[in-house]
This record gives sequence, C-alpha cells and structure tokens, in this order.
Amino acid sequence: MNRKKRFVCNNFESKAGQIWVETVIYTLIAFALIGLVLTFAKPKIEEIQDKGTIEQSISVLEEIDDIIRNLGGAGNQRVITLKVGEGELNIDGASDKIFFELESRYKYSEPGININIGEIKVLTEEKARIYNVTLTRDYDENYDIKYNNADDLRKLNSASTPYKILISDKGETENKRVINMEVI
Repeated sequence: MNRKKRFVCNNFESKAGQIWVETVIYTLIAFALIGLVLTFAKPKIEEIQDKGTIEQSISVLEEIDDIIRNLGGAGNQRVITLKVGEGELNIDGASDKIFFELESRYKYSEPGININIGEIKVLTEEKARIYNVTLTRDYDENYDIKYNNADDLRKLNSASTPYKILISDKGETENKRVINMEVI
C-alpha cells in the first residue's frame, strides 16, 4: 500500500514538472518569434516615421516661405512656432538659405540627385544604411536673409520645447528684401 501512494505522488509531481517545462519552452518560443518579427518590423516602422518627419519638415519650410513672401513691407513682422523633433533647422544668413538636415533610414529621393518640391530643393545622400536628407529653400535672388541682423548661421537642434522665431521685414537694399529672423 505504501508503494502505491508513492507511485501516485511521483506521477503527480512528474506531470506538474512537465507542465512547468512546457510553459517555459512555449514562452521562450513566443519571445523568439516576437524578436524575429521586431527584427523585420522595427526598421520599416522607423522608415515610415522618418518619411513623416521629412514631409512635415517640407511643410514647415513652406510655411516659413509663405510668411516671408507675405510680410507686406518694411516694419511688418510675424512670429512662427516650430518644434524640431528630429534633425536640424538651419538659418544661413551668409548664403541666404534656410535648410533642414536629417539622418534618415528612409530614402526620400534618388541619392545624389537634387529634386524640387515647389521652391524647396531636396538632396538625399547615402551613407552605409543611413541617408542624409537636406531640404533647402534658397532666397539668394530676391531676399537677404539675416539672423539677428547679421549674416550668421543659426542651427536649431531637436528640442522638446518649440522654438518661437520672429520674422521681420527690414526694408529693401540693393534690390533685395532684407528679412531678419531671430529666436525669441
């Protein structure tokens, strides 16, 4: 009789141990499958996010361009609020350009070839598996862009708080409209 009880107890303990081993194995298999899915899905998700960032940056440059073109005359000014999430927005007074640079996993255009989206030039350059995308609005012909009333370069890096930029029309010199930009 003692033998029977022992056998029943060992059989029960064996089944409980087997259930735990199976649970651990199934959990490990599930984690491995999730890891494989993420290995392929994460880069695609990042590409889609980068594409959205590039398109949003084009919209920001178009909005700045619209403000500059519609200031109306000397003394007029507008404030624009910009959030730079990724990349870098540059105000280049020396070259009279405003450009946005971003490292991206998304190939926005053919590498090495300038394309135009309205007045904005897009250049994608390939570096290993990363692309440098530069969006440029050149004002050299009609406007003299300045930062803090000087031909300086100002870089606006990604930040959690939005930038407030004051865009003002300072009048005309040498057949160019002088546009001053400053972060307030």
